[in-house]
Amino acid sequence: MKLPLDGAIDCDAHMSVPNVAALLPFMSDYWRDQIVNRYIDRSGFNLMSYPPRSPFTVRDDWRPAPDTDGLDGLRRNLLEPFRLSTAICHTLHGSIALFNEDMGAEFCKAVNSWVARERLDREPRLRASILVHAQNPALAVEEIERCAEDARFVAVLVPVMGDNPLGRRIYWPIYEACERHGLSLAVHAGSTYRHAPTAAGWTSFQSEDYVLQSSAFENLIVSFLAEGVFQKFQDLKLVCMESGFTWLPTLIWRSSKTWRGVRTEVPWLDRVPSEIIRERIRLTLQPVDAPRDAKILNRILEQIASDDMLLFSTDYPHSQFDGEDVLPDGLSDDLIRKIAIDNPLAAFPRLASAHVGHKEQKRQEIAQ
Repeated sequence: MKLPLDGAIDCDAHMSVPNVAALLPFMSDYWRDQIVNRYIDRSGFNLMSYPPRSPFTVRDDWRPAPDTDGLDGLRRNLLEPFRLSTAICHTLHGSIALFNEDMGAEFCKAVNSWVARERLDREPRLRASILVHAQNPALAVEEIERCAEDARFVAVLVPVMGDNPLGRRIYWPIYEACERHGLSLAVHAGSTYRHAPTAAGWTSFQSEDYVLQSSAFENLIVSFLAEGVFQKFQDLKLVCMESGFTWLPTLIWRSSKTWRGVRTEVPWLDRVPSEIIRERIRLTLQPVDAPRDAKILNRILEQIASDDMLLFSTDYPHSQFDGEDVLPDGLSDDLIRKIAIDNPLAAFPRLASAHVGHKEQKRQEIAQ
């Protein structure tokens, strides 16, 4: 189903830094020397999570031509055909998995600076998340403080699988900084691969890892509930990206049922988990992990019992749907508007100024 309205907000698009050398101008003298002297800028030290030449990570019709700037393709393939007011871009970069925390933090700083100059400065419809090296929360907070002055950064980006469950209190300084600056916490599918994705050890195939991402998001939500993150940070917005959502009804039911029997263990949970989940958690639409049957999809949405939780996304430039059929069939017009505009504005408070600017631009175009 095509997007039937103008001004949608894409909550999960991607862009990649061309290579390590592109980041050198944004690094300190010390780290620039380290990267050059250790040949990292010219070796196979490719830190992109989605290498552009890999045949399964970019849609064929969205694949950039060699030696071209990906921004033109982003405009031509995403912003213009979907008539977007805004696209929030998340730059997944392998530096978040480096064991050297100082090097990882420096790479994250350089990535964020590159994004601001090479993308946000050149395309007013783009917004971005702040990439942080969460293994060192103190360094992560420093980077949040540095970037927060730029209102075009609307979230803080971390992978769903890291060193510890994300509800653990070691990460709370990151959440405090997010809340203080009105930044949403964007948790994306992916891992630093410090730990196996299953309780029994490492998997053999990529298909296993891909399917297990949904259970990682279940772990995330349960961790946030049990540790009391939502009670501690009342204004923190949690957005799960590329998580799917068909697993949500079962999690809502199980977490609420279990809480009734053991709620004395977590006295900070002042109400049933289902209410907290529906109020505080948001999930991006793509990939849609539901059957094509619109009746089945709508039954799942009825079980979720909230029109506020889903956010429009394309997952550009990855291959999740064909042509412009970005929406599953069977959604009502009212729900589409909520998913495409209203819910994203609520999930990312910093988007408000961008959306107002888009509406004013459209008004002027109509007037002319």
